Parts: sequence; structure tokens; C-alpha cells
Amino acid sequence: MSNQLGKRYECPVCGTNTLCTKAGTGAAVCCGKEMAIQEPRKLPSSD
Repeated sequence: MSNQLGKRYECPVCGTNTLCTKAGTGAAVCCGKEMAIQEPRKLPSSD
């Protein structure tokens, strides 16, 4: 998986977050595991 510019990545082990500032090949790695793209937070309903 390649790094995507402007995406945030989160470590599944320690919870460290990083922001990709330069796209490229390869993958972000932390604690020996590949970091996953952090999903956007859900906004509360305004009903």
C-alpha cells in the first residue's frame, strides 16, 4: 500500500497518529506493524 498525501495513519498497537506530508511507495510502520488509515470521526446527530 502506498502512503496517501494528507491522510492520517494510526498504529494498531500503541495508537500513535501520523499525518502523511509526502506521498510515495511503501507503507507507514510502527511497532513492527503496518499503520492503517484513520477513519473520520462520526458527528453526533443534530436531530
